[in-house]
Amino acid sequence: MENQEYSVGLDIGTTKIVAIVGRRNAHGKIEVLGVGKAKSLGVHKGIVNNISQTINSIKAAVSEAQSSAGVPIKKVTVGIAGKHIRSLQHSDYIMREHPDKFITDDDIEALKDQVKKLVMLPGEEIIHVLPQEYKVDSEGEIQEPVGMHGKRLEANFHVVVGQMGSIRNIARCVREAGLEMEALTLEPLASSEAVLTKEEKEAGVAIVDIGGGTTDIAIFKDNIIRHTCVIPYGGGIITEDIKEGCSIIEKHAEQLKVKFGSAVPELEKDSTFVTIPGLHGRPDKEISLKTLAQIINARVEEILEMVNTELKAYGAFEQKKKLIAGIVLTGGGSNLKHLRQLANYTTGFDSRIGFANEYIANDKNQYLKGPEFATSIGLLMESLKIRDKKTVVAEETVENKAETKTEEKHISETEDSQPAVMPQQIEEEVKVQPAKQSKPTFGQSLMEKVKKFFEEVE
Repeated sequence: MENQEYSVGLDIGTTKIVAIVGRRNAHGKIEVLGVGKAKSLGVHKGIVNNISQTINSIKAAVSEAQSSAGVPIKKVTVGIAGKHIRSLQHSDYIMREHPDKFITDDDIEALKDQVKKLVMLPGEEIIHVLPQEYKVDSEGEIQEPVGMHGKRLEANFHVVVGQMGSIRNIARCVREAGLEMEALTLEPLASSEAVLTKEEKEAGVAIVDIGGGTTDIAIFKDNIIRHTCVIPYGGGIITEDIKEGCSIIEKHAEQLKVKFGSAVPELEKDSTFVTIPGLHGRPDKEISLKTLAQIINARVEEILEMVNTELKAYGAFEQKKKLIAGIVLTGGGSNLKHLRQLANYTTGFDSRIGFANEYIANDKNQYLKGPEFATSIGLLMESLKIRDKKTVVAEETVENKAETKTEEKHISETEDSQPAVMPQQIEEEVKVQPAKQSKPTFGQSLMEKVKKFFEEVE
């Protein structure tokens, strides 16, 4: 199978690294060819803090994906998150040299390139330049300016910025794992591709991706990205709280959270206990599920309050910016029991769990349904988009070359069809006319008369 036929999404998370290989089938749906999953070592709160361990984890996930898909993996689209990510709003414009010609994708790219030259804080780098609304001359609130005529092209942009060092570390890990990084995408944007519908993005929705180390937020309204942010808390800190609150090891704390954890203590019975085996011959420990839920609830409420703060920063409670579709919870942390009810109560918005396999055609066993695969599937979808765009550009280039060759051939045939002109014909056509004698001037005629007089005298 050629490399052009499939794409790969690589999610470098805090708790796990997932590589998913897929392609578009004959009906345009996404068909997953293989999945590789490995424990993430060397990543803390979305940031690489151990290069060699991260490289080994990437190699393990990619190797498993290659084996299950039966194809070699060379290029990957990688996700990025972490507390260093921030976003800002910016407006910019360009003056077009040829306003008589309609606006093309090249004009939009030129405008984006201008925004990318913005001076950031020391050590920061622009990751995404996302146009929101365009303005052509005096006409505003344009979502698609391609094909319009105008001199001044202006747009509002949502600019995503990250620390240069963290970006370089991810790029180095991918490169030293023997891969080529096709693109770097903000993880909440990737997750939104996998779990949100077009109707939700139009109505107004916030996706809250609760991962192991971070909680990523992206807000959409009128099919436009309006706000993004990364909260440096996720499921990992809940596990830490259980570990300290119950005085147990991290492995048992994670198992307790996954199997028996609840976000609402009031829905748990006081009389229900779970037994944890003692360490090395020590007596077993009994933990009340209500106590466990209280520990979890305290931290989840804190995370949801931070989400609420970001919603307020965007203006989600204003009438014009109201999120009609509410909140979509995804990521591994959204598997927590009764989380949806707590999110409804804390934020005041209706919420649902976003399952990751909504756009997958061949997931019969529901293996990819878990919200923990949302980011990796979204990265795969982003990679497929990039590949589709390159294919369209390549086809247009081939068509333009074909048209140019046809024109050249037509001109050549036209020249060949004209009868050749022989030298004899040229001689016949060009008639040599005798030179006209110029009229003599007054001085010339006087001299001739004087000369004639002296000849007669002689």
